[in-house]
Amino acid sequence: MHQSNPLSRGAGAAAQASQASQGGDTHQYLTFNVGSEMFAVGILNVKEIIEYDNLTAIPMMPNFIRGVINLRGAVVPVIDLGARFSGTVSSVQRRTCIVIVEVTQNDEKHDLGVMVDAVVEVLEIPAADIEPAPSFGAQIRADFIAGMGKITGKFVIILDIQRVLSVEEMVLLTQLGQSGQDSTHIA
Repeated sequence: MHQSNPLSRGAGAAAQASQASQGGDTHQYLTFNVGSEMFAVGILNVKEIIEYDNLTAIPMMPNFIRGVINLRGAVVPVIDLGARFSGTVSSVQRRTCIVIVEVTQNDEKHDLGVMVDAVVEVLEIPAADIEPAPSFGAQIRADFIAGMGKITGKFVIILDIQRVLSVEEMVLLTQLGQSGQDSTHIA
């Protein structure tokens, strides 16, 4: 049984529309920790946050696919962001949770779970406080970064969640992993 904290899309959209009408170009982001880094994702991509529980492992998947969950009758894959970024599987801790996000691929919407070490908060970041993604120095691929948000003198990495959770890329990586495993068993 999942305890959930649904985030209303309508409320987020209404808040952004209200801010836009007041002349501020401010966007809301959900911030969370993965390892020692803080990341953010646009709140409009977030559907809900649930506790990390009842995952079903799927054999022969890349290490960044932790398994699937049953979310109100729908099978939702869960991606370990730590493993996706660094290749090292994250350990489950007390504050580990799953953020359910919606991504669009080829005009189809997919719900995917993202395993994070801890959700921090929802922040409003003015567009003026968002810098372009650096071309070097980040611990993750540059194409995963949509920008760097300045928050109280520090930077938070704003993820391009469509690229991080690219369904096509993950399918390709899964197929490559399976063909690599198959060839090791043939010898």
